[in-house]
Amino acid sequence: MSELTLTLIKLGFLAVLWLFVLSAVSVVRSDIFGTKATAGPRTAARPAAAKPEKTRRPKRAGRGRPSHLHVVEGPNAGQSVPLGDGPVLLGRGTDAAIRLDDDYVSTRHARFATNGEQWFVEDLGSTNGTYLGSQRITSPVPIEPGVQVRLGKTIVELRK
Repeated sequence: MSELTLTLIKLGFLAVLWLFVLSAVSVVRSDIFGTKATAGPRTAARPAAAKPEKTRRPKRAGRGRPSHLHVVEGPNAGQSVPLGDGPVLLGRGTDAAIRLDDDYVSTRHARFATNGEQWFVEDLGSTNGTYLGSQRITSPVPIEPGVQVRLGKTIVELRK
């Protein structure tokens, strides 16, 4: 082989090596600091004469409906978050409702959401998966109070 060919092969290998190193640093950075929150569009100040909007009181959980999400086992055992109408995000990121200190949990690991009648758990493309018992879930699955959901080494459940 000519000297030029060997030099080009060396430079190509070096470029691929640097791409790998930079992608590894990017993944570690996002795990440590989370994703950047983008600023939403700025709105104009409302006129002084406008009436403030009425705030809605959160709906109370109906009879037999879960009222909070509780961490049963894992590094954050004992923590809980009240359930409302909105989804509840679990993970290691700063935007999670319960920020889990579990090395096997992704930044945005799973989401608990309701359609008003039933609660669902959904895996958000986590590396280690979300499990109901020994079954890994890949799409939103309905869940009842008392059913344990495993995320990494952490186990959570809906409670009344």
